[in-house]
Amino acid sequence: MDYSDTDDSLRRRSRKIAILGESARRQFESPRERSYGFMGDMEEDIRLEATRSRLLNIFKKHGDLAERMSRDSDKTIYERLHKEFEAARASQTQEIYLEGEQWNDGLLATIRERVHMEVERKAMARDVGMLHSPHLQERITYRVGDKVICCLEGARIGILYETSYAGEPCDIYHLVLESKSFLEKMTVLEHTIPFFLPLTEAENDLLSSNAMKFIDYVGELLQAYVDRKEQVRLIKELYGNQIKELHCSMTYHLILFAIFDCGCQVMVKLKYADLVSVLPTNVSVVAWPIQIRRFSLNTSTMNILEGPTCLLYAEDALRTMSLPAAYAEIVLNLPQALREMHEESP
Repeated sequence: MDYSDTDDSLRRRSRKIAILGESARRQFESPRERSYGFMGDMEEDIRLEATRSRLLNIFKKHGDLAERMSRDSDKTIYERLHKEFEAARASQTQEIYLEGEQWNDGLLATIRERVHMEVERKAMARDVGMLHSPHLQERITYRVGDKVICCLEGARIGILYETSYAGEPCDIYHLVLESKSFLEKMTVLEHTIPFFLPLTEAENDLLSSNAMKFIDYVGELLQAYVDRKEQVRLIKELYGNQIKELHCSMTYHLILFAIFDCGCQVMVKLKYADLVSVLPTNVSVVAWPIQIRRFSLNTSTMNILEGPTCLLYAEDALRTMSLPAAYAEIVLNLPQALREMHEESP
């Protein structure tokens, strides 16, 4: 047998397969080889589906755990502080509304002075004249936007944060600051703020140097968190039948979901620059078409795109609108965007 002839034959066969492509390769395969390739593809699909199921199960457990911890942790603290704040507001003799520059460091110093005067008054309880002093028994609470600031027993300052979404009241949070001495810095004594928000970091960075800025920042942090959370809740409520595989971080600053519409899968990824943002800065909306209708006046044909396509109009909507409004914009304009994408493709 001439081995050179055999080698030439094999080389010609290889070149022919390379030229004709995948379909020719399968023709040269034996039935056993084709069967093995088919079974290999099936096994790979099964492994991928199993991995996907496990990941979805992990995401679900993560979401359930986060919700339970957020809801149930420190429940007794919330109930106790809620009662204490309600009692403080019920015993107030005056509530002062502050606007703009009326809320300043000087006023916060006045509030600190009041709580220490109250402690001293109680320490001198045997002095009847001090007990009945109208000035020292005056109880004032201050309202600054969505914050209510009041004096609590034992040289403590309480801040009640009222959050809202679309004009409707949402969650209430409490923060208690301790002021051991008028000359010492205040510290966070207790609170009902979700554990995953960076309260400790804010305390270390701001409270000792600028207590007013710290109080305002915590309010912004809570309102932004509630805003993002409510946006997600609303799209689940309105479009839950269209949205698939919705995943969020506990702070809702990372959001991922999929939309199945017009014969394609649209993957949406949102990332917020920081935890006080209510609109995302890093947005990705990618259509992974399976089958897409090419619309015309009289007919509708099916075409298959070869790869993913960014939907720029959708990304712009998500950067400038609330999530529910942007979602409606995406779905409404998706058929038109797909049609234009087909017309522009070669």
